[in-house]
Amino acid sequence: MTQFTEGFSGFSVRDTDAAAAFYRDVLGLEVAENEMGILTITLPGGAPVLAYPKGDDHVPATFTVLNFVVPDIDVAVDELTAAGVTFERYEGMPQDEKGIGRGKAAGRGPDIAWFTDPSGNIIAVMA
Repeated sequence: MTQFTEGFSGFSVRDTDAAAAFYRDVLGLEVAENEMGILTITLPGGAPVLAYPKGDDHVPATFTVLNFVVPDIDVAVDELTAAGVTFERYEGMPQDEKGIGRGKAAGRGPDIAWFTDPSGNIIAVMA
């Protein structure tokens, strides 16, 4: 079987300066930029994810590109909202006034809420 030495994920962004500011200043993650303008975002636990520039050719992902597990989803949503994050509302998805889908109480998975980065890529926080 093939032996892999490293793995990482990546997604495109429209503007790396806006993405770097969002992931660093709003989400509190470590962000580094290389000489080609590619961002390395260090996730909790140390895993890297790349955000590469596509400029006007960028098309936001229609699926969740990052998931963050939090100890208390209500606190996380309140803190992110205070930092200027707007939570998404999805038709047909039962969500409370904060935008949290309360799946755990209904036996349908974790409590989860979605928001987007400045390029429109979907991110989730979940309990």
